[in-house]
Amino acid sequence: MNGHPHPTGATSVALETVESALHDLRAKAPPRLADRALVEVGLADGLERFDSPIGRLVVAWNGRGVAMVDLDGDGTAIAERHRRLTGRPLVDDARMPARLRRAIERRLAGDRRATVPLDLRGRAPFEAAVWRKALDIPRGEVRPYGWIAAEIGRPRAVRAVGSALGRNPVPLVVPCHRVVRTDGSIGQYSLGGPTMKRRVLSAEGLDLEGLERLAASGTRYLGSDTTRIYCHPTCHHARRISDAHRMTFRNADAARRAGYRACRVCRPAVAA
Repeated sequence: MNGHPHPTGATSVALETVESALHDLRAKAPPRLADRALVEVGLADGLERFDSPIGRLVVAWNGRGVAMVDLDGDGTAIAERHRRLTGRPLVDDARMPARLRRAIERRLAGDRRATVPLDLRGRAPFEAAVWRKALDIPRGEVRPYGWIAAEIGRPRAVRAVGSALGRNPVPLVVPCHRVVRTDGSIGQYSLGGPTMKRRVLSAEGLDLEGLERLAASGTRYLGSDTTRIYCHPTCHHARRISDAHRMTFRNADAARRAGYRACRVCRPAVAA
């Protein structure tokens, strides 16, 4: 005897019954299940389309978050740009979770409270910090490159901030269009250039002509002679200043010498 009892007749019948039942349970996995699993764990990306002020967008996403935003167009060109950016394949029929879709729609509509997870793997910490700081700029307002640089603790890295914004992989979701040059001019835009940037800012209610007039005159800040506070020109507090009480300043030093203090909301002092 080897210590292992032989199955009885009843046991053999039971085993055969179980095996038969398990065989009957076999079914084919749903089509593309493996591809969808890769999207869920972030080894591939799905693709969804959204409307925006500058036209139809394509959004690449996975279980970690949004990885790319681009203008809709030729599918082959989009796939190639995505491959260069992420190194991952695209899955055509992955379905974006409803919660993520709603969050993206809210963000595109200007709701800063909408939390959209981002997949920024492979990006330098400095770039990620620049992009995340741009999220703090309200709809219909702009800040200069220097403001971003100072807010992230790198006040001398103004040029590097501009370069990082030009490489933003998720424009509109991260509103790099709300960052302008130090002289107040509109500057470039990673999603279609300055023309597209103007369209987005105009759709958000920004007075571009007024902003450009101030920039051309050398005005960087506006102050109120009643509150003795100075702001970035597009700050919602600055927009409430009447013509009779509006003061203009070429720099923060001029505002301080005149006895004005910096707005605590738009924080112009950090970029001085």
